[in-house]
Amino acid sequence: MKLMIASDLHGSAYYTDLLLRRWKEENAERLILLGDILYHGPRNDLPRDYAPKEVIAQLNPLAPQILAVRGNCDCEVDQMVLDFPVLADYAVLFLGGQTVYLTHGHVVNSKNPLAFQRGDILLHGHTHVPACEDCGTYRYLNPGSVSIPKNDTPHSYMTWEDGTFFWRELESGASYRSFRP
Repeated sequence: MKLMIASDLHGSAYYTDLLLRRWKEENAERLILLGDILYHGPRNDLPRDYAPKEVIAQLNPLAPQILAVRGNCDCEVDQMVLDFPVLADYAVLFLGGQTVYLTHGHVVNSKNPLAFQRGDILLHGHTHVPACEDCGTYRYLNPGSVSIPKNDTPHSYMTWEDGTFFWRELESGASYRSFRP
């Protein structure tokens, strides 16, 4: 199985289109969205081609393949227009023998973690900065941001396949980092 993992689309039709082209090229079975899907929030500049209604139209046909968690910019009205659940604060996946806790990162994060077991993975967005950090008993991973990257990082996403996480540049699809638990 292959998964694509992305965060912080923030209503950018341009970058969502590019992400979905990569999703087709990657031939991933599921698209995991780690929140902040439609809105940019008061602390961010408008992303390129900010058009939440277009993003809705781009994502809704893929509803059966999408697993999403709520970001700090997502709210109940978003659920009224999206055909896949977006209001869960977290999800838990079991991938290749690893427990992977999915969340946006504005509540549970590496500075405010849960009581993870040795080998668990905390996977979240929110910071807009790709990360792969050993936090003692668990590992913190972040795909970065699709539309508004920060700290001079690329527009990015991740894939998971055969037990390995890969960080990829959105523009080229090139892998620039990997991690195998």
